[in-house]
Amino acid sequence: MKIEGRQMRLYAVTDRAWAADEDALMAQIEAAIDGGAAMVQLREKHLDEDAFLKEAERFVALCRRRGVISIINDNVEIAARTGAGGVHVGQQDLEAGRVRELLGPDKLIGVSAHSVEEALRAQAAGANYLGTGAAFVTGTKTDAKPISRETIRAITAAVDIPVVAIGGITRDNILELKGCGLDGVAVVSALFAQPDVKAAAAEMLTLAEEIAAE
Repeated sequence: MKIEGRQMRLYAVTDRAWAADEDALMAQIEAAIDGGAAMVQLREKHLDEDAFLKEAERFVALCRRRGVISIINDNVEIAARTGAGGVHVGQQDLEAGRVRELLGPDKLIGVSAHSVEEALRAQAAGANYLGTGAAFVTGTKTDAKPISRETIRAITAAVDIPVVAIGGITRDNILELKGCGLDGVAVVSALFAQPDVKAAAAEMLTLAEEIAAE
């Protein structure tokens, strides 16, 4: 499966912190899609496997119904069992080549990359896209250290697959990423911590179009 950069302009990454329950989370996801997110990643760090599977089945069905790409964070088995569009893995997770063996040729694999070396290794192993960052200081992943604009530009220049920035991106700082060769942004609190998720998504999509590579 191949993905075009334009499909990744606005990549929504969930966080249960701003949802009262699973129903509220699904409503937020739907609002993000209504606002223009064409790709959504379900990220759950604290659910047990059964609860994550149940939620993921509902999430994948929602994304399929709305015609957007569903990505599962980290958990390759749940991505396979739910028929999600793909999985996103970090540098400490399963290596992309092994993920490809498990998921087959038709699923998307995203990999977090913080350097040109990591980016090239992920691309060679079969990654379909990269998430690079942290672009800014972020409260979502407190251990994520920001990388320089020069590093982001070097990564986007080195690979032939789409690259999105992630980490601390807001409506107030997103335009600082202009000229980095990015295809889009992956955002968490800029969508899901906002009182009107749909409106926030629409605004972030407009700004992402402005910073995206030609």
